[in-house]
Amino acid sequence: MHRLAEKIQQQDMRALARAITLIENDDPEKLSLMSDIFSIQKKAHHIGITGSPGAGKSSLINRLLTHLRSKGLTVAVIAVDPTSPFSGGSLLGDRTRMNQHFMDPGIFIRSMATRGSLGGLARATKDAIRVCDAYGFDIVLVETVGVGQSELDIMKVVDTTGLVITPNSGDVLQIFKAGIMEIADLFIINKADLKGVGRLKATLEEYMMIAQPKGWHPLIVKTISTENKGMEEVWQGMEKHRSYLYETNQGEKQRKQQLQLEVYDLIREEIWRDVKQHIEGNEAARTQLADPEADPYQLARSWYQAWKGDD
Repeated sequence: MHRLAEKIQQQDMRALARAITLIENDDPEKLSLMSDIFSIQKKAHHIGITGSPGAGKSSLINRLLTHLRSKGLTVAVIAVDPTSPFSGGSLLGDRTRMNQHFMDPGIFIRSMATRGSLGGLARATKDAIRVCDAYGFDIVLVETVGVGQSELDIMKVVDTTGLVITPNSGDVLQIFKAGIMEIADLFIINKADLKGVGRLKATLEEYMMIAQPKGWHPLIVKTISTENKGMEEVWQGMEKHRSYLYETNQGEKQRKQQLQLEVYDLIREEIWRDVKQHIEGNEAARTQLADPEADPYQLARSWYQAWKGDD
């Protein structure tokens, strides 16, 4: 077994952090490490928190962490932030908003950069979730950047998805257009002390009547994270959804879909790495790649065929 996997199984927090760094850096040891990690996963509840910027996701998670710890639950938080175009690191650094939990051994907080990942969620996010699961956390929380495709991608890596929205923010129109409504297992109306809460709740209820969701009927809860209100309702909603997954075949169906997507992602990643090395190891190809007048479609076709050995 990989040395880091052994230490993670023994709940070594430093090994956990090093393993995630190894994953983010796409270290050659990553696949062997993750194979060993997979064999010791513990079945934590994987929860995604998503929504538009400014909805108060980080503040809500901060309060939720306190609530969960009061119940004796251990929690890992993975905050997926936008990537700096210069350093490749995360820009927001959500850990600074949760600094009151730094010294709590029952909480682990890690910011991860998207690093230009298609869809906004880094490929490494799923691996980081699995490592935290193997460590033995009861809950793994994933917060997305809340822009673009990342809100849709979250459903591919978690069990339960909470969509945070606020009154009078224009969020509803955008999430209707983007199809994000379909991914929510729980609607969290944050900043519920603002005007328009009743109208927003009625709009969500009307949407669900029109959509007629099969199986799980998404719950709607109201929170005021700045006043620490509504955290128990949020947790109860998440617990109810997890129970639904275990009591019906929906949970098994969801896990099968996620496994299929993960396998395809890993294959795509390995092919891309191999093709890239093939191109960059060819001096003529590097020269063509530096030509701004080169036809990218022709280059892609010819290089892919050369990599396959069709030439």
